[in-house]
Amino acid sequence: MPDGFPRRLRVLGLDPGLGVTGWGVIEAKANRLRHVADGVVETDAALALPARLAALHGALAGLIATWRPDEAAVEETFVNRNPLSTLKLGQARGVVLLAPALAGIPVAEYQATAVKRAVVGQGHAQKQQVQAMVRILLPGAAPGRADAADALAVAICHAHHRATAARLLRAP
Repeated sequence: MPDGFPRRLRVLGLDPGLGVTGWGVIEAKANRLRHVADGVVETDAALALPARLAALHGALAGLIATWRPDEAAVEETFVNRNPLSTLKLGQARGVVLLAPALAGIPVAEYQATAVKRAVVGQGHAQKQQVQAMVRILLPGAAPGRADAADALAVAICHAHHRATAARLLRAP
């Protein structure tokens, strides 16, 4: 396309976590969204932190090789009350940002309120509202875990932001 945006954009949405990282793949073309796949990556809590981070990276690299996204979108995490939990989550988030970057895939980040606003229309929506809207916006999607639904919501948010950016570039 003349504006540099692909006609079909495949987005990998990621909801980072050390124990469970949600992922979702969608395709966006103009105003249409299509569910491709979703799931979670779980790491074994019995393993040492480096092994868990390596397992997370390996699983994400496999997802990227399988689904071949054009871009990735990651939800920004909030600061926890427990400093150790926050640090571990930050390390997992670093791996989640690194995996697509190493594959040469552009990575965008979105705050949870921006994701909720893009999907539900309100930045302080409840998780159940987000999950219900994901199912409405992506017919046929039935994520089995909340983390996967959250990842799909991040992908939807990114697709909406990219569509807006494309329209602005085409504006006179």
